Amino acid sequence: MKAQLENIYSLATEDIAKAASISDLDEIRAKYLSRKGEFNEIKKNLKNLSDEDKRIIGSLANEITKKLETSIQTKHDEFYKKELNQKLEKERIDVSLPGKFTPKGRIHPLTSTTNEIVSILQSLGFSVVESKDSPEVETEYFNFDMLNIPKDHPARDVQDTFFTSLASNVVLRSQTSGAQIHVMENQKPPIRVISPGRVYRNENINARKNNFFHQIEGLYVDKNITFGDLKGVLNEFIRIYFGSSRPTRFRSSFFPFTEPSAEVDVQCIMCGGKGCKTCSGTGWLEVLGAGMVDPNVLRGVGIDPEVYSGFAFGMGVERLAMLKYAIDDIRLFFNDDVRFLKQF
Repeated sequence: MKAQLENIYSLATEDIAKAASISDLDEIRAKYLSRKGEFNEIKKNLKNLSDEDKRIIGSLANEITKKLETSIQTKHDEFYKKELNQKLEKERIDVSLPGKFTPKGRIHPLTSTTNEIVSILQSLGFSVVESKDSPEVETEYFNFDMLNIPKDHPARDVQDTFFTSLASNVVLRSQTSGAQIHVMENQKPPIRVISPGRVYRNENINARKNNFFHQIEGLYVDKNITFGDLKGVLNEFIRIYFGSSRPTRFRSSFFPFTEPSAEVDVQCIMCGGKGCKTCSGTGWLEVLGAGMVDPNVLRGVGIDPEVYSGFAFGMGVERLAMLKYAIDDIRLFFNDDVRFLKQF
């Protein structure tokens, strides 16, 4: 039996040496080392031997089995490395070639501008109104009446406002100012809120105007609020938004729901106040409107103007984005031109 084991080992070693692939090694393993292999058949007959022979032959069989397993595994590793190198050589990747471009979405400039403005105003103590207090479809009561806008005001005309078919007094809001009425009717001072959102006006579309755009309304009502507080808040907002301290000026203006009212200008960011095409040679750019809340507005919502005062301001998101990024056509925000949007 010893000679038989040694003969099988010799034949197996020769077969391993002649093997040309991993599949050949798998066949050799099955032939010699599997449960039906030749070594296992010999091990089955050990029971017929004496105890001494069992020890000697059994030990020899185990030793030969380990040697064959080691030889097969060594040969297997050689074939595996060789095949892997051949595959890597065949599928070689030139890492110097440019990678594949994967387009990625970007935040729209109006969204990022709105987020930036809201973040600045929140840092100044303002909170964003709830959506229920800032609806896009309004009644004339909130959009005009409670904002001290008279019945014969041009803004109420169909040439300026979009009236709906829901009812004769229901409109697409023309300003976010109606949000301040919603808030003041349901909340007692102190009030410090902002209302970002979309507004609609019956405008002829051109480079400077659109019939759909975005505004952010601000309102602050408390005891002893003055125009100086208004100037302080807006000057700080402008400083943070434009990145540096910038000269501003407040020009007298008129809004039905504020008294006194003002237009706020900043020194032209294009020419530094010297005068250019962007600022029409004035050196100034209008950025927003503001004023002290009219006492009639406060009375209308049940707030005593003898005890409380406040200020309101409104700014166009598109205008501020155009000024900051030197965009000369408002229509670019709505054309979905990837060449424009990918710059942000």
